[in-house]
Amino acid sequence: MVKLGLIQTTSCDTNEEGIFRVSKILRRLGRSNTEIVCLPEQWLKNNEIKDFNLEFSEFKKIAREYSMTIIPGAFYETKEKEVSIISPVIGPEGEFIGKQEKIHPFGYEKDNVKPGNEAKIFNTACRFGIIVCYDMVFPNVANTLAKKGAQVLFSPSRIVKNGIGPWQIYVQARALENRIPILAANVENARFGGNSIVVDLTEKHNIVITKIIRLNGEQGVTREFILEKYEQGRKNRFSDSNNFQ
Repeated sequence: MVKLGLIQTTSCDTNEEGIFRVSKILRRLGRSNTEIVCLPEQWLKNNEIKDFNLEFSEFKKIAREYSMTIIPGAFYETKEKEVSIISPVIGPEGEFIGKQEKIHPFGYEKDNVKPGNEAKIFNTACRFGIIVCYDMVFPNVANTLAKKGAQVLFSPSRIVKNGIGPWQIYVQARALENRIPILAANVENARFGGNSIVVDLTEKHNIVITKIIRLNGEQGVTREFILEKYEQGRKNRFSDSNNFQ
């Protein structure tokens, strides 16, 4: 059994204000023994983190205090004049253990963001992968992570209001295709549509359907998963796939 969670955020006037508010939610989830938590993409005021250790020092402290893995979201990072969108991971000892780059920059991002070229697996309370927002549209990202051994997928996202319907279809489709639960966090404000979702799977009479939890407003949620129960179904699904041209 593993406890996994996500946090939906709303607008903040400064990074400090946003991190202060979210830290209170993280501590609440930590007290309920949540082991991994994911936040949305670009939910802070300027969407760029220049010093992750400084900016997320409180998150690092919380991660260490509650032995929690925190995916703080996804943000712009500039190194040697190259811009990427990265999703950093804070491990349960309170240190950054890696990052997932956004593989498919969206729209205007393509003009200045370097695409990532690797779908990575992280291993703390369980083996997990990260799908950054627009990467959810492309089936091979989730499929690659599942075939690399991910037991669950997290998705820091920032989806506008009129994109919520298609986005939730994509998330459910990726979960069904790969027989894997997905926790997808979104921003809710005047422009972005919230409706963060936890997609679980249940099987009845050999039919697998999605079981969905949706969020409203700024809040966090935790759910328990027995991740081993999906493994045989995932193995069967992959073995049924035929090579063709």
